[in-house]
Amino acid sequence: MEATLPNSDKSFVENLIPQKAPFVMVGEVSEYSENHVISGFTIQEDNLFVHEGIFQASGLIEHQAQTVALHTGYKYFLLGKESPTGYIGAIKSFEADALPKVGDRLVTEATILNEMLGVTLVEIITKINDTVIAKSQMKTVVK
Repeated sequence: MEATLPNSDKSFVENLIPQKAPFVMVGEVSEYSENHVISGFTIQEDNLFVHEGIFQASGLIEHQAQTVALHTGYKYFLLGKESPTGYIGAIKSFEADALPKVGDRLVTEATILNEMLGVTLVEIITKINDTVIAKSQMKTVVK
């Protein structure tokens, strides 16, 4: 299967990450390079992290972590391999200036700062309409 970017094909995107519905918090991969990925995600009313129309901070963290998983999964896709399972190893920092509402489209950019022995240090920025709403730095670990 060949993939072109941007790609919002639901089954393609979901095959790149270990999470399955209803726990999928990414909907599109729009850019990819060895040290960089941009994802997109539109908040739906039935999302697990939506409370009274607001997407909670825990959902933002999960969305950011899944953006990193998307990077790893796409890398493995290009190599013709199955995506590995990973998890958040540590959150060094997380700051949310605003919480998105149902219908908002998140655009999240993850930059790989360091990767060694299955541990990846990433800096992540989430925007709505070019306005930064959340930033984090986390370590993810691949099993």
